[in-house]
Amino acid sequence: MAVNFNNALFEIVRNPDRCIKCRVCERQCANEVHKYDPEQDKMVANELNCVDCQRCVCLCPTNALKIRPNENQFRMNGNWNMQLMDEVYKQAGSGGVLLSAMGNPQNYPVYWDKILLNASQVTNPPIDPLREPMETKTFLGKKSQKITYDKDGKAHYEKTPYLELDLPIMFSAMSFGSISKNAHESLARAATALGTYYNTGEGGLHRDFYKYGKNTIVQVASGRFGVFKGYLDAGAAVEIKMGQGAKPGIGGHLPGMKVNEEISRTRMIPMGADAISPAPHHDIYSIEDLRQLVNSLKEATNGEKPIIVKIAAVHNVAAIASGIARSGADIIAIDGFRGGTGAAPTRIRDNVGIPIELALASVDSRLRDEGIRNDVSIVAAGSMRSAADVVKAIALGADAVYIATAALLAMGCHLCRSCNTGKCNWGIATQRADLVKRLNPNVAYERLVNLVTAWDHEIKEIMGGMGINSIESLRGNRLMLRGIGLTQKELDILGIMHAGE
Repeated sequence: MAVNFNNALFEIVRNPDRCIKCRVCERQCANEVHKYDPEQDKMVANELNCVDCQRCVCLCPTNALKIRPNENQFRMNGNWNMQLMDEVYKQAGSGGVLLSAMGNPQNYPVYWDKILLNASQVTNPPIDPLREPMETKTFLGKKSQKITYDKDGKAHYEKTPYLELDLPIMFSAMSFGSISKNAHESLARAATALGTYYNTGEGGLHRDFYKYGKNTIVQVASGRFGVFKGYLDAGAAVEIKMGQGAKPGIGGHLPGMKVNEEISRTRMIPMGADAISPAPHHDIYSIEDLRQLVNSLKEATNGEKPIIVKIAAVHNVAAIASGIARSGADIIAIDGFRGGTGAAPTRIRDNVGIPIELALASVDSRLRDEGIRNDVSIVAAGSMRSAADVVKAIALGADAVYIATAALLAMGCHLCRSCNTGKCNWGIATQRADLVKRLNPNVAYERLVNLVTAWDHEIKEIMGGMGINSIESLRGNRLMLRGIGLTQKELDILGIMHAGE
């Protein structure tokens, strides 16, 4: 018998006095962790399969279960921890690239937590958002630089395509394939109810969701999956995906096991075939090439839809954004390295890219220095965890933000990081019919609306405390931010002062 060198990551603790052997845990676990042993007349567990999704814990009727980190550890070593040793064992056994889901879990600095917000006191009194108007409506697109007036005093300005958001939060790109149809429906319905937008990701748009087109951003990625004239016409905006925060410089990969009949039809690929996006767009190797695609998409949509270019946050992101602003794009989306994903090479996810806070600040500063900041809007993405993060992002220079992981959490995701297996026990990152039905789109949609509505209230409260009554007045207003526990270099890049100054 072959030796299994890998350790179970988690330990299943079952209280025998509470367990009634109802087998709910067995029926609910797609990873086949739990099993009833009739000879011993008790439930047993294969802990090697456990991903700590917590579904068994949540649904156990007698609270007989809990999952905790495995106390069995390899010998302590300052250089080789248990995770690194486990990964070497896995690769030695398979010869394959390690795949991981969701965002970067490494202990890198989270700059949102090192930035504090200012508040008004006496000379600039705060505003009560319950009794005074607060404007969170946001417009994304090129802002007119020149206004002329006719003899009657009527203003005239260049009209360009734009997106109108009732609040500065959108749902980020998650493709049909990486997430279930029920999850997509929940996002589409929530975006419509909230007066904002959701992004199809690179998997095309299911025919059932064309009715949500006014609140849909359709994505064009390197694989061009599901892209045709009707798809472009269906959305309110078109996003060109150049990069993704979780895997900069890497293309997409949807395993063939997830490509069922509906996904095959939507993506226009054979059933069961791996959907592999190339790392580059094979028609884009320069800003001039990007301009050509931007112009082609504008021509294909009669110039009626804003064009977004999405890039990963990397070391030269400010220079890249400057080129994109000159390519004719209307909006730049920047995705930081803590952004989630359905599947990414582990080494890429954990070591490539930079935090969205630093990328956002450097891009905003560069575009302002070059006098082209109003030529494009900026959307920030990559682990926006709360309303406070949204406010800080806008004060650093964003016009709006994308959220994805927070939206998945609202629907029930437990961040077990097993999306790439297709065995999501919560019915979100799966295409298995028995698992998909676990996510009720009526419930998930309401929870998404509740989350974003709550954040909107908090944004207004924070802005009111600052003495600011509109998102536009907050955008790029770094005087409202102070750093704490940061080096002078970090403060310089962020463009903020230290707390106490």
